[in-house]
Amino acid sequence: MKILGIETSCDETAAAVVENGSRLISNVVASQIEIHARYGGVVPEVASRQHLLTIIPTINRAMSGLTWRDIDGIAVTYGPGLAGSLLVGVNVAKAMALATALPIIGVNHLEAHVYANWLEDYPSAGGNGGVIFPCLCLIVSGGHSDLLLMKGHGEFERLGRTRDDAAGEAFDKAARILGLGYPGGPAIEQASLSGTPSVPLPRAWLKESHDFSFSGLKTSMWHLVHRGEVPAADAAASFQLAIADVLVTKTIEAAKQLQVQQILLSGGVAANKTITRRFLNNSPISVLVPPPHLCTDNAAMVAACGYYSFRSGKASDYSLDVVPSLGLG
Repeated sequence: MKILGIETSCDETAAAVVENGSRLISNVVASQIEIHARYGGVVPEVASRQHLLTIIPTINRAMSGLTWRDIDGIAVTYGPGLAGSLLVGVNVAKAMALATALPIIGVNHLEAHVYANWLEDYPSAGGNGGVIFPCLCLIVSGGHSDLLLMKGHGEFERLGRTRDDAAGEAFDKAARILGLGYPGGPAIEQASLSGTPSVPLPRAWLKESHDFSFSGLKTSMWHLVHRGEVPAADAAASFQLAIADVLVTKTIEAAKQLQVQQILLSGGVAANKTITRRFLNNSPISVLVPPPHLCTDNAAMVAACGYYSFRSGKASDYSLDVVPSLGLG
């Protein structure tokens, strides 16, 4: 079964074809990073207009060498995300489903990130992800820091979430404070290579829950930088380590409490090598991490998620609408 995936939740226009929920046939991403970098962040109206320009060429590239007779369904992200961006993808998907008489599958963007662990594009996955249920999922991105128990396909229980800034949002703000540019995560990671994590920054452990909080860390960074007390590289390395410590420690503690056998990482922040390295080096529990290009927004994860939803009998219809604040679990 081949599923065409479409992703337009934020500033990446993406399309992909995935077979049986794991085998990548194509995976095309049209990035808007250069467009939004001048503003220091994503401008929603600019993003949605760019999606309009690039979505058809992106889908055509993903469909290269295939015909619509090869496709069994169309999966599309309908939330969460920017309303204008989501509308472009959903409406194009519905139009194509209508024209081709193919089923349409609405996909939760957060759930799709988890399903990057099922793609066979990296050795540790083994085609089916080698996932053992129940498992613990950490989704860390620009807008989300969620910790969920995954009991089976499509079965999630949310254990914790960010109470303020998401990890990726905190990286973006810290990079802006340090004058490192956008996007913040890669900029902080690059700067930290020449720095030493010697700055004593706070960690919000919130020991009474599985929640996260990064706003206090960001504020401490602002005060340090504006007092001119530390070099930018050292501040970047210290900030990155502080986020890694909290994510790794709290996730491993939750995994031990729940006695799961696996931890699944996903989302754009999971592309950070320092964070993934600390997980792999410190966790006594098996950790699955997709490669960086499958951690950031892409349509292959949407197609993989759509496959498992469709196989379980979950399909949408032409009343499918966007839900910008859609949650998971």
